[in-house]
Amino acid sequence: MIIAQEKKQNNIAEYILYMWQIEDLIRASNFDLDVIDKNIIQEFDQPQEVKEEMREWYKDLIRRMEAEGIKEKGHLQFLQHIVQELDQLHEQLIHNTDELEYIQAYNQAKESINDLKSKSQGTATGDIEAALQGLYGILMLKLKEKTLNPATQDAQNAISKLVALLNDKYMDKP
Repeated sequence: MIIAQEKKQNNIAEYILYMWQIEDLIRASNFDLDVIDKNIIQEFDQPQEVKEEMREWYKDLIRRMEAEGIKEKGHLQFLQHIVQELDQLHEQLIHNTDELEYIQAYNQAKESINDLKSKSQGTATGDIEAALQGLYGILMLKLKEKTLNPATQDAQNAISKLVALLNDKYMDKP
């Protein structure tokens, strides 16, 4: 909750990736709030009232995931909505001739994004959803201490640059 709030204010792309990780953590805990409390919440060096807020936050996420039918896979609707907003902004930027830096970054990442879209088996409908899924996959590999081959590293660099530029545009909008 604390990390999510900070990321949402400062970096929407990192917020999405973090929340996807929270969804997976909830699944790995079998939607058991007591397991989450013991293994995660109690590990934070926070006052008891903050830990209670965190517990309620996880409880709400569990309830939402169950209500939305995403116990095994998928993402919360409010996260999907943010990804759609990012994808719409991306489409505007790549068609705006004043956004040369963004267009150049997209052209460098485009082939990797198309590869990710084709490998997603229809789960990634837009460029940005595919890019975020790719970055999330790389994050999971790094957490497992897997080394990335040079082609994957190059793809990550190109996609990360594009997503960083998109994030800046998103965070700057009124």
